[in-house]
Amino acid sequence: MPVAIPSSLSSMKMIDLWSSADWWESINESRKWQDGLFFALSASYGLVSAIALIQLIRIELRVPEYGWTTQKVFHLMNFIVNGVRAIVFGFHLQVFALHPKVFIWMLLEVPGLLFFSTYTLLVLFWAEIYHQAKSLPTDKLRIVYVSVNAGVYLIQGCLWIYLWFDDSSMVRFLGKIFVAVVSLMAAIGFLTYGGRLFVMLRRFPIESKGRQKKLHEVGSVTGICFTCFLIRCFVDVLSAFDSQASLDVLDHPVLNFIFYMLVEILPSALVLYILRKLPPKRVSAQYHPIR
Repeated sequence: MPVAIPSSLSSMKMIDLWSSADWWESINESRKWQDGLFFALSASYGLVSAIALIQLIRIELRVPEYGWTTQKVFHLMNFIVNGVRAIVFGFHLQVFALHPKVFIWMLLEVPGLLFFSTYTLLVLFWAEIYHQAKSLPTDKLRIVYVSVNAGVYLIQGCLWIYLWFDDSSMVRFLGKIFVAVVSLMAAIGFLTYGGRLFVMLRRFPIESKGRQKKLHEVGSVTGICFTCFLIRCFVDVLSAFDSQASLDVLDHPVLNFIFYMLVEILPSALVLYILRKLPPKRVSAQYHPIR
């Protein structure tokens, strides 16, 4: 006669918990998990924001006479974006309890739009370098950058105003699709000008250590930014069709943690590390004030 192997009640409960289809819901509905993950996001954003600020101060001390260069503006915007995210997730209980809900969407989406403006500034910078190297006109590039960003903020602002007066599910759907399109535009921008600049540098006839570093810099930043904006696009489209993938609710802390880590925190930290080199004290063709 076979002898049954005894097992503890607590072990059985743990097995049942983790084998159950409801384990994801149990974590998401746990106040401790919610607070822990959102505070972890807040601390991570705060760290990245502090790194961007320190680097901005270092650049200013190195070249104070150049005014607001592209590099300085990029680090300033990183400081602002990550700082705002840190505050929003640090006060997540108050943020997700706001009424009307349009205020929640605004607080979550404004930093995302600023993130778009921050990193498309790199696309603009690379586009100017590429056009100058190919003897192409550069005077309209900044106009395009400003126009695209102004259009994005204007359309998003109109959607928020409409939702303030009428919480329409169709308008919310269109808003998520719009954000997905914006992210796809950024991904295409990085692939286009990052790829062109990378190919141009590879064809550069002179082999040098500086050329290899620039190749690594452009290739790495292009790959990181293209991937993060593509992931953002995919998740925004998914959340538009599936409410279980929504990021604007308190009881999806795990999804929020994974999403923001993959599309903002890690990319920002990696790009800041790759672009950590201080500018030369002498004026160069690739380092100029914004006019």
